Amino acid sequence: MNTSANKNPPVVLVDDEEELLFTSSVLLRNHGIGPVTSIQDSRKLVGYLEENGASLVLLDLIMPNLTGLELLPEIQRRFPGIPVVIMTAVHELDTAVTCMKQGAFDYLVKPVEENRFISCIQRGMERQGMQREIQKLKHHLLSDQLEHGDAFSRIITHNGKMKALFKYMDAVADSEEPVLVMGETGVGKELLVEAIHTASGRTGQLVAVNVAGIDDSMFADTLFGHQKGAYSGADSPREGMIAQAAGGTLFLDEIGDLDKRSQVKLLRLLQERRYYPLGSDIHKKTDARIVCATHRNLHQAMRDESFRSDLYYRLSAHQVSAPPLRERKDDIPLLFNHFLAEGAETRGCSVPTPSSELYNLLQSYHFPGNIRELKAMVTDALAQHSSGMLSNEVFKAHILRHSSDYPTEANRNDGDTNSFREFGDPLPTIQNATEMLIDEAMRRANNNQGIAAALLGITRQTLNRRLQSKKRLV
Repeated sequence: MNTSANKNPPVVLVDDEEELLFTSSVLLRNHGIGPVTSIQDSRKLVGYLEENGASLVLLDLIMPNLTGLELLPEIQRRFPGIPVVIMTAVHELDTAVTCMKQGAFDYLVKPVEENRFISCIQRGMERQGMQREIQKLKHHLLSDQLEHGDAFSRIITHNGKMKALFKYMDAVADSEEPVLVMGETGVGKELLVEAIHTASGRTGQLVAVNVAGIDDSMFADTLFGHQKGAYSGADSPREGMIAQAAGGTLFLDEIGDLDKRSQVKLLRLLQERRYYPLGSDIHKKTDARIVCATHRNLHQAMRDESFRSDLYYRLSAHQVSAPPLRERKDDIPLLFNHFLAEGAETRGCSVPTPSSELYNLLQSYHFPGNIRELKAMVTDALAQHSSGMLSNEVFKAHILRHSSDYPTEANRNDGDTNSFREFGDPLPTIQNATEMLIDEAMRRANNNQGIAAALLGITRQTLNRRLQSKKRLV
């Protein structure tokens, strides 16, 4: 079966009634389901499936030459991943039970009500698509190689968590389902979205829209566009972002801040794959893939009823969680050197030499602003640098200013090792608390006294005296 060249296998209709094939094809296409292939001679079905595959087969039960009852077990044996829906005028319980036992996905009795017909086909295609993606995911996760490695070249890392994330992204990149990219501010979610789009192989462009702060009317106009005269000031027609993303990816950033009324419009777009430009009563279809990103906790937003749960489950068919920088500290030297070289090139100067202590200092810091904060620190240090070795003082001053900016409970992972211990009962004495604070600073600084002193806001000499005093007491 040649499915590699056919990214979207067709829905295959098999019936000896030409009129029914025509009306069913039109109905499916009107609901954005396609491509659709019609076969009137049931003897041609198996050969067609061998060559082209299918996302679903709609099979009439009573036909000349080969009946649906004869074809069903053959399809299940040779093409077990293709769902088969039986459609017939025979309304017999025994026949339905036989078909279901032989592996039919569903059983429809003619004449079929339109909503029931469309719903059945959509569910069958969703199941087949899910099975196909599970197989691809298994293949990618068991392989050491990325199929689209170049798509991730802009992301600087040698961290294990990131490499595992790349494998998952590579596996789901060409899926038709939405992707939800989650992560704290500054972790590089936009780069991950760009990588997903590049790896997808889509011919259309990546179109980005920041939906934070957009009211409902502006959201509809931005995404769907408008016809001339749709509202006061609409002097000419305007194409929406969803049309610009045709054949490509529509990236909705800060999706957690989307207005509740706009959430309903987005949900309808995802369900129906069609939309209405403002001022038009003629719908347009879309094949754009939806990718969203947010730094917000959407589970909490659903509990607060500020984000629709049905929209969340639609958007999160595939989830990508970008780890914060404090969970990939082995990448800090790599990122630091990249930003240092990039900044020096921009300023037209030679790359300054950092001290060996500076890497330890940076790795002891929790980086609430993540990669974006690290880049800002390097930029600030370069602006104050004159010559010779890069000074540590700019970095120490920044760390001291932000030493209390630890992640909140709302966005901190349960396994975050940077959160300081909580005191129980009874409270420790001032002396004991001071010793605990020193121990914690030394742990974070990997026993580097200069870094630990900077974290505590004291001189290195003062810290050394306290450590010596503690040794004498022991």
